[in-house]
Amino acid sequence: MRNIHAGKSIRRVAVGMLAVAAFLVPAPLATAARADPAGRDDRPPVIRLPGATGAEGIAAGDGSTFFAGDLLNGNIFRGDIDKGKAKLFITAPEGRAAAGMKVDRENGLLFVAGGATGQAYVYDLETKKTVTVYDLAPAGASFINDVTVTHDGAWFTNSRAGELYRIPIGRDGKPGAARTLALEAPAGTVGEGFNLNGIAAAKDGHRLIVAHTGNGALYSVDPDDGSNRLIGVTDSSGAPVTLANVDGIILRDNTLWAVQNFTNQVSRIELNGSLRSGEVQEVITSGNFDVPTTAALFGNTLALVNAKFSTPAATSFEVVLVRACNGG
Repeated sequence: MRNIHAGKSIRRVAVGMLAVAAFLVPAPLATAARADPAGRDDRPPVIRLPGATGAEGIAAGDGSTFFAGDLLNGNIFRGDIDKGKAKLFITAPEGRAAAGMKVDRENGLLFVAGGATGQAYVYDLETKKTVTVYDLAPAGASFINDVTVTHDGAWFTNSRAGELYRIPIGRDGKPGAARTLALEAPAGTVGEGFNLNGIAAAKDGHRLIVAHTGNGALYSVDPDDGSNRLIGVTDSSGAPVTLANVDGIILRDNTLWAVQNFTNQVSRIELNGSLRSGEVQEVITSGNFDVPTTAALFGNTLALVNAKFSTPAATSFEVVLVRACNGG
């Protein structure tokens, strides 16, 4: 384990790389934006993360519970979308960071991507203690960005390398040694700015879907050998859609939500059974969005964190609730 002082350099890396990516990818073709009330009218549309100095990741826990991370210092908040409140849950040791995260409900674990530290962290949600720290890639030359959990492991992305990292989960519920999976082109293509970003497990973990920010695209990945293919996304007329600034992704059945950070929107996409194509059914917007990065799904409610990368002097960070589906 390394103790790396991440500090504000992590935010500078994230802001700089995302800003480059924002200008590299053209805007998506027009689709109609919908209104943004939350999935339930009695839920507050915005939930503050008290004391947060940055934000990037969010994960759904049991019931209406969510976990969100402080990008700069790695602290973890726990909140409730029904109660509209959040509070500090885990104070991370110095040198950590928190980007994307996912909960392993079966084993009571929280997997957290460590951004520019090159690390990943596993926390026990009952004791709040660190289970394991993984050095996945060189600090400063990597950005461990997001994670998805399957029935037998967790997969992490690196936005500065064309590779994924798998942490297996044993039958005893304990995480094992990490391994690296190199991705072939096109998903493994590395350019300026952010590359691999969001990740989701499909077909019971037999396929992975990754978002590539620089390419504005989604790819279906074979987790055994790293081979992959483009998921061709179109609008209702069949015209190709570029997912500009695509960041975190959430998958339920054949429906995928793609968060587009600097574009301040979420595209809801219906995928076909072979994961070769998808059609944008709806573009979700909100006046409360301020560079949302990742999302957690609660029934018909999406909870997203505002990273505020376009506001470096931001002093407050929050979770925004919107409807996951308004129709279409």
